[in-house]
Amino acid sequence: MPSVAAPARTPGGRPSGGLLPPRRSAVILRIDNLVKHYGQVRAVDGLSLEIGEGEVLGLVGESGSGKSTVGKCVLRLTDPTAGTIELAGRDITRLSRRAMRPLRRDMHMVFQDPFSSLNPRFTIEQIVGEPLLRHKVTDRRGVSERVPAMLEKVGLRPEMRSRFPHELSGGQRQRVGLARALILEPKLVVADEPVSALDVSVQASVLNLITDLQRDMGFSCLFITHDLSVVEFLADRIAVMYLGKIVESGPKAEIFAAPRHPYTQALLSAAPVADPVRQRERRRIVLGADVPSPVDPPPGCRFHTRCPLAYDACRTDEPPLTDARGNGHPAACHLITADRIPDAAAHR
Repeated sequence: MPSVAAPARTPGGRPSGGLLPPRRSAVILRIDNLVKHYGQVRAVDGLSLEIGEGEVLGLVGESGSGKSTVGKCVLRLTDPTAGTIELAGRDITRLSRRAMRPLRRDMHMVFQDPFSSLNPRFTIEQIVGEPLLRHKVTDRRGVSERVPAMLEKVGLRPEMRSRFPHELSGGQRQRVGLARALILEPKLVVADEPVSALDVSVQASVLNLITDLQRDMGFSCLFITHDLSVVEFLADRIAVMYLGKIVESGPKAEIFAAPRHPYTQALLSAAPVADPVRQRERRRIVLGADVPSPVDPPPGCRFHTRCPLAYDACRTDEPPLTDARGNGHPAACHLITADRIPDAAAHR
């Protein structure tokens, strides 16, 4: 992941974190006890989170943790098994497709693969302008007037509107995906690994673009990724997911400075840093065993089969997500409820 310049942000202009739920902004997305099972696969198994107005929440975890399933449930691309999802105070969990249709202009997704998510038979103008027509915001003449301005906003030349996706680079295609997602000025954007399929050389420019667009347009964002360096740059708050559950969440600065869950500590210890001296001094936490199957997750704490700090209670009792210090940084670890500070690196 290339280094990226820190974006200019006004301290009071966006929420910097706090309790989950956020304290100082209206709640745009509220998820309560979300469950999504695919047959015997327990992809998401009781997840709750909230995103405030104009806030970026980074949802982090390994492949197979259920992150993308959360995003699909939020946008109702797949129906949840249980739980509730509220968008700007309205419960959308069980709405029919017809009832969901007018709400979709307020919520859009940026997909991981910028090629397969674009219709190869459509021009760029048709792709970006399609939401305007589907939601009857304007006619085709209005599309021709509005699309060039949107393309310029995402860093593409207006004359590129006549091209097809195969004529663009990966970074340009992802900019088209961003333009399509933002043309209706939605309240919520779900970005599912939006830079992981791009060359490293263009990842930073796309991330800077997303940051600038989010600051200027003020949309809330659920940013799904496995890359901690991305959320460190982009997010206001972070939620760490493991085997279908949130194991830790809090303000970005708190998570990086003082991670509480042993899994978060292991993820951070594996993330590369630019300073070679810090990299050599860092205590690397190597987790034992493989990630358990979501078909049959372990009893008790789901992380106990890989945790160097696990003891008897971890193998039998599921730890609650506890904000022991009351500062908006909860974690699900028995050591925290026992008023101890987990340090997985000390037991590597």
